[in-house]
Amino acid sequence: MQTIRTVGVVGCGVIGAGWATRCLARGLTVIATDPAPGAEARLRVSIDNAWPAIEKLGLTDNADRSRLTFTDDLEEVCRHADFIQENAPEDENIKRALHKRLDAAARPECIIASSSSGLLPSRIQIDCEHPQRVLIGHPFNPVYLLPLVEVVGGCKTDSSNVDRAIGFYRSLAMYTLQVRNEIEGYISDRLQEALWREALHMVADGTATTDEIDAAIIYGPGLRWAFMGTCLTFHLAGGEAGMRHMLEHFGPALELPWTRLKAPPLTQTLIDRMVDGTQGQAAGRSIRELERLRDDCLIGIMRALEKYEVGAGGVLAEHATAAQ
Repeated sequence: MQTIRTVGVVGCGVIGAGWATRCLARGLTVIATDPAPGAEARLRVSIDNAWPAIEKLGLTDNADRSRLTFTDDLEEVCRHADFIQENAPEDENIKRALHKRLDAAARPECIIASSSSGLLPSRIQIDCEHPQRVLIGHPFNPVYLLPLVEVVGGCKTDSSNVDRAIGFYRSLAMYTLQVRNEIEGYISDRLQEALWREALHMVADGTATTDEIDAAIIYGPGLRWAFMGTCLTFHLAGGEAGMRHMLEHFGPALELPWTRLKAPPLTQTLIDRMVDGTQGQAAGRSIRELERLRDDCLIGIMRALEKYEVGAGGVLAEHATAAQ
């Protein structure tokens, strides 16, 4: 199997910057590109802002921010990259055109992965001459800390390339979740979207504020989700009889009209309520300040879970053992 030493990062927004940071932290060389004015400066600021967090989590011996190169030449990225991670806007036409260019210029053995959060890889690879190497590698923000990456192959993706991508992501100390059926939104975003739509409904009809909705997660189910998720949590809710009793006892409630999965109209009033609510929650703190707070909290939770080798802490424990 080809050794991946240089990663091409195409698109350097929040997700692209996160990928660049994670790769640099694992001692890889990164060559990045983004056509937006000022993209290189913003990328370097983002990496510098994230670096203290990953220093706390742990760097490899050869981690070095100076191993980042930025270029305006997309083809130059393709010439040098052993693995390409594309992070363009979530627009199928944009991604199809971009992947056609990447596929035409990248070296034959180079895998091309998209950070798409819901598009079908079979559609993204449709204009490529070598679609067998195009797939989805969907991460979660902040990419440099959260270990989950969903891997999805298209109808023409070769299974060996899916395996190679999984191996690469695992080398970055990530938890790879291979989505068995190609489906819009994959697994995690479909779950998050259901919660998000219900939150918008409650803000729209005045049932709850953004702060109250977040509190309902922070102080309750969110703490359980960090190490047990939804299904195992409900298994425990059934007592000694487990999930079967839980479904028999609480199953009828599923017929009640508690939730509304169709999204509410995105009216100006709803937008204003969401904006005003979250600005109030931010309490004057900048995005960079909130990012650092988020990172420190995530590290604390992951370190706590590492002791018990569960959830994201289990990923840390596994890689700590492998590094010894």
